[in-house]
Amino acid sequence: MRKNLVKVFVNYFFKGLLFLAPVAITIWAIIQLFNFIDGILQGLIYNYIGMHIPGLGLIVLLLLITGIGVIGSTIVFRPIITYFDRLLARAPLIKVVYTAVKDLVSAFVGQEKRFTEPVLVQLDKQANLEKIGFITNKDLSLIGISNEKVAVYLPHSYAWSGNLVIVASEYVKPIEASSAEIMKFIISAGVTHID
Repeated sequence: MRKNLVKVFVNYFFKGLLFLAPVAITIWAIIQLFNFIDGILQGLIYNYIGMHIPGLGLIVLLLLITGIGVIGSTIVFRPIITYFDRLLARAPLIKVVYTAVKDLVSAFVGQEKRFTEPVLVQLDKQANLEKIGFITNKDLSLIGISNEKVAVYLPHSYAWSGNLVIVASEYVKPIEASSAEIMKFIISAGVTHID
């Protein structure tokens, strides 16, 4: 009994870690980078003009991240980024966190956006229960699921989490609205007004 309890605890602990790690690491990295840049800039600015400028580190950080996006989009730096991408994808623990964060971010802002098809999914025929979600994959043959089913992501309200369900295509109806508006509607628990 005690072994099972410990096993369940450890299992849930690692699941919680997998949920929190990508977000926590990203937030921690941004805060550390901000503090580092702000510390350097505040010292330099104070030495030259004798005063502190609050928020300067944030502005420089935003410009730095945007600059890296511009540089990373050039033909010259693309092979270097691809090399580091492959290198990080091979590291055992880093691979899980890095690829999860990368896939999540690219699903929202990358060139291969995933949340572009908002749908209404009928989950229970008897209770007429439906949820709003997004089709993320229509071809599930790689994991042995028939073409009659699709993968639908169902985001949670007031959270960055959600559930992935596999559902028959006949239970999925497209919603005629922008993906961004639907995502805001779901995350706000239906409070946000859709234009």
